[in-house]
This record gives sequence, structure tokens and C-alpha cells, in this order.
Amino acid sequence: MAQAGLSTLGILFGYGVETTIGEKPAAFNLLTRISSIGGVTLETEQIDASALEDAITRYVPGRADSGGSFPVTVNITAETIQEWETVISEYQAAEKEGKRMWFETYSPRLDKAFFIVAAPPMQIPQPETEQNGLWTVEMTLTIEEYKGLDTKIEPTAAA
Repeated sequence: MAQAGLSTLGILFGYGVETTIGEKPAAFNLLTRISSIGGVTLETEQIDASALEDAITRYVPGRADSGGSFPVTVNITAETIQEWETVISEYQAAEKEGKRMWFETYSPRLDKAFFIVAAPPMQIPQPETEQNGLWTVEMTLTIEEYKGLDTKIEPTAAA
């Protein structure tokens, strides 16, 4: 019988900077206190392939659009602020060298993980604040390239 589904318990989120331009990093740094990771929907554009003899419009698939960004919700603590300040500074340093930053969504229950090449925001946004609530901030990552599923690399605190 097929498995009913997978729990999100134990999911990890991390980042790594290319050592060699264009290649997936060999190690990923763990980002902590992540409360949600937005999905990436690949919407395929439709190209009109109709001809004069067609009474109904015909289409062929075009390129897929990732939507351009995805949110990562982070619990605000002194430590998570430091982590994301490090992400931002490492991204800026890598960009000067022509290298890119990769993000990984890792599940202990799968052999593969999801990878996205993306840019973090250049500042930590101000979080919404409510009474008697958890203080979180939404870090919106700009998708440079969706890589999809590939061999997973467990993110670690000292990658």
C-alpha cells in the first residue's frame, strides 16, 4: 500500500553559496526557527498554435513561470536576526564574485530535496505585531532559478 502522506515534522531549511559558479554547493547552512516555507507553483504559459483551419484555438506549452518569489516565515529572535544578517552579507559577497546562493528544503523522509537559487531581501523586513502572538517576519526570496528535486544535503549549523 502506498504511504498516506508525509509530515512536515523535521523539515529543515538551509542555504549555501556556490564554490564553483553554476554548481550546487556541497554544504548547506541551517536556518533555524522557520515556521513556514512558501510553495513554488510552476504555471506553464500557453502559446497559441492555431491555424486558419482550426475552429477551436489550439495551444502548445510554453515556459513555466515560478511567480518570481516565495516567502519564508521566521520566528524573530536575536539569533534568527543574526542568521539572516549573515545570509544577506554572504549573498552580497557572493554576488560580487558572480556566484549565486542556493536554498534547500530538506525532508528526513525523502531521498531528494527541493533546491532554489534565490536572492534574499537586502534588509530584514519589519514583522507584523499582534497582541498575544508569536513575532514572525516574512523573508521574501526572489527566485533566480528553480532547480527542483535533487540529491539532498542535510543543512548543518556549521556548514
